[in-house]
Amino acid sequence: GRYATDASIYQIDPVGVVVPRNAEAARVAIQIANESGVPVLPRGGGTSQCGQTVGAALVIDNSKHLNKLLAVEGDTATVEPGIVLERLNARLKTDALFFPIEPSTASRCTIGGMTGNNSCGARSIRYGKMVDNVVAVEGLLAGGEGFRFAGTVSNGPGAAALAIAAREREEIAARYPKVQRRVGGYNLDSLVLNEPNLAHLMVGSEGTLAAFTAITLKLSRLPAHRVMGVCHFPSFRAAMETTRHLVELGPVAVELVDNNVLTLGADIPIFVKTLSAITRGRPDCLLLVEFAGEDRVSLDLDLKRLD
Repeated sequence: GRYATDASIYQIDPVGVVVPRNAEAARVAIQIANESGVPVLPRGGGTSQCGQTVGAALVIDNSKHLNKLLAVEGDTATVEPGIVLERLNARLKTDALFFPIEPSTASRCTIGGMTGNNSCGARSIRYGKMVDNVVAVEGLLAGGEGFRFAGTVSNGPGAAALAIAAREREEIAARYPKVQRRVGGYNLDSLVLNEPNLAHLMVGSEGTLAAFTAITLKLSRLPAHRVMGVCHFPSFRAAMETTRHLVELGPVAVELVDNNVLTLGADIPIFVKTLSAITRGRPDCLLLVEFAGEDRVSLDLDLKRLD
């Protein structure tokens, strides 16, 4: 029953559930499912809001055991898919590093799930999406065969994917929307770049191409200082019309707090104190504008420019 639901409105009983203690156990489970004609559904924290982690399939729960930080080398970290983002960043903080893709579900979502759905987070203006911060992906194909994608390869399924992208180059250029936070569909557009990385095809594939066993991430330095301006608006339209001007100021994040949040939050004790601290009067909605960097004086100037 627990695995039949996630954070969405959907509920589908799985065929079964496997909680592998290591990558080899996951491989065997996938191989058996393949031989039995049963679909496989990798699952992390179950925070998906569109039903991605529920289905009539063999659910493989990575969050229980496959949740280790395997290595930190320079500005990269290699992790197992079940590690929770907030726990990863707590470990990295001692080295003044962090993984900058931070969805609002950071206390529960896993890196494997974030890779699967190409997560963005509030600071995507500065740091981009998951696809911009994944260096390599190791995993298992449908039959249980292992692979590692990092850069390009000259044979196997990776080479076939590159061939498809090359064949459809003009169609990809014509059809893929040129927007910053495009997270739907396969990232074939990333395979027609001058130096493509096959790992980026795995990002956003929602478990349909492979199950992940290890992911190598690009880390960022923790900024010394952060400041935030809370912009109040009389209407949602006014906030949206202003956003493009705020982005031109070079913030790390511009995040909407809409009227639903303000209204519902006023009745939830845990949020009342925070809302009263950051709001004045009765705005229809807010835009939280964050600046970050090494020089506090320049950040104070950024707030003045924002004002």
